[in-house]
Amino acid sequence: MNHRIPSSMFVLATALCMAPAGTFAADAAPIGEATMITPDQLKWGDAPPSLPKGAKLAVLHGDPGKDGTFVIRLKLPANYKIAPHTHPGAYSVTVLSGTPSVGMGEKVDAKAAHALKAGSFHYLPAKTSHYWLVKGPTEIEVQGAGPFAVTYVNPDDDPEKKAAKK
Repeated sequence: MNHRIPSSMFVLATALCMAPAGTFAADAAPIGEATMITPDQLKWGDAPPSLPKGAKLAVLHGDPGKDGTFVIRLKLPANYKIAPHTHPGAYSVTVLSGTPSVGMGEKVDAKAAHALKAGSFHYLPAKTSHYWLVKGPTEIEVQGAGPFAVTYVNPDDDPEKKAAKK
């Protein structure tokens, strides 16, 4: 599925990619070093402003704001929605708890979204339009190559743009 993205989206993606590493909430071991983290050692913080408020993020490995591999965990609250968007790189998700639904495409269609119960895996190629719908509290683990960025299909869905209007 190929979609053309307006040049204004590339400007937004570039701005998100330049977010300071602190935007991603937690310290992680340098790339190339062995890493072992128990659940009680996770450092949770607010997810970056490119995601709707309410999500919490912990960095397990790497730096999602820079080039290179990263692993993060996201806690998504009940009734959470991430509007249709894309990412510059491919990534994979493992559902740790909850039953989020992911849909493909540029418009939300709750009936077409696929529920993913705990233990489910989801791989998404770069620049593929998709959305998330979360009914109950959910925790997911995301692995990919940075820099991580979110580009909304409809720029008006971007939480940062909404916050700037206030």
